[in-house]
Amino acid sequence: MLLIPAIDLRGGRCVRLLQGRFDAETVYSDDPAEILRRYRSLGARRIHVVDLDGARQGSQGNRAAIARLAAEPGVSLQVGGGVRSRAVADELLALGVARVVVGSVAVTQPLEVASWLQELGPDKVVLAFDVRLDEDGRPRLATHGWEKQTDASLWDAVESYSRHGLRHVLCTDVARDGALSGPNVALYAEAARRFPAIEWQASGGVSAATDLHELAKTGVAAVVSGRALLEGRLGAEELQPFLPSE
Repeated sequence: MLLIPAIDLRGGRCVRLLQGRFDAETVYSDDPAEILRRYRSLGARRIHVVDLDGARQGSQGNRAAIARLAAEPGVSLQVGGGVRSRAVADELLALGVARVVVGSVAVTQPLEVASWLQELGPDKVVLAFDVRLDEDGRPRLATHGWEKQTDASLWDAVESYSRHGLRHVLCTDVARDGALSGPNVALYAEAARRFPAIEWQASGGVSAATDLHELAKTGVAAVVSGRALLEGRLGAEELQPFLPSE
């Protein structure tokens, strides 16, 4: 299992939100590239970047910051937040981004996004499904920066896209994100069991090295972590089993 550090951008700065709430923001750095270099020095070779302004408003105000991050050597980026059209996806790829992360429109415009998978190729697209568990424990999809809740099921969405070559899915349990409360191991274990051909990326709740080891047992391909890394809750030696060896 690979560890993918996360950098969330708002107004060009590196921040974190608690459970997606824009009124619960913590600023960690005015220079996101400094954060990226720190992760690269630990051995990270892939970085997850979220344009929070894009996710909320569809704006591309963090484009300059993304371009600077993409120009850094030795790492590849997967970038999401506000990727609501093929044009935006193409622009990000042209900046040197390795993969675009598509969230809300993967739920609201499935036919359109299915065509992106086929035209760009499955290794260029990560579908990001953000979920809240309902009273029966079923993962229901949230959209638009987690501000809108749907009745759609994660399982139905992945099943549908699998017919179009889907390979990479980033799944975030919204209730766990930024809370350092531990990941939803049961959710990711079920995801890997239901769809073993998908390279699942788990997100939300990582607070200690034990969380990484528990997630590795589920069969997910990667874990995305933000706050725990920003706050130094995971030591360099603890991270090494989950970072590239070269």
